[in-house]
Amino acid sequence: MGIADEQYVLFTTFRRNGAAVSSAVWIAPLPDGTAGFTTGATSGKVKRIRNNPSVTLCPCDMRGRVKPGAAAVSATATVLLGNDAQPITAAIKQKYRVMVTLMTVGYTVKGWFSKGEPEPDCAVQLQLAG
Repeated sequence: MGIADEQYVLFTTFRRNGAAVSSAVWIAPLPDGTAGFTTGATSGKVKRIRNNPSVTLCPCDMRGRVKPGAAAVSATATVLLGNDAQPITAAIKQKYRVMVTLMTVGYTVKGWFSKGEPEPDCAVQLQLAG
C-alpha cells in the first residue's frame, strides 16, 4: 500500500524561514503515478508551495496524528488551477464519494450567503520521490 492509498496524510510544507507547517489532507492516486488533493486557491498551503515545492507526506488520522511507526515520504508539489485541477478533483470525488457529497452541500449553502467571486478550483499534484 502506497502513501496515496491512505485515508489521510499529514501534508507538510515549509515557510521561507524553514519552519514546517503541517495539516491533514485527503489524498488520491492518479493514473500517471502521481497523487493529489484539493485545497483552496488562497490557502497558506498554496502560498508556501509556490515558494518551496518540496513537501513531505506521512500517514495520519483525520486529526493529523501520525500513525505509529509511519515514515515520511518526500514529494514535489505543483499547484493546479481551473481545468488543470479537474483530474485530481475527480479522483478525490471517486475515493471520498460520501464525504465530498456532504461537503458540497455545505459549500453550496455557504455560497448563497457569501459575497464576491468564488475561488477557482485548486488542486495540488504530488510527484512522489523514489
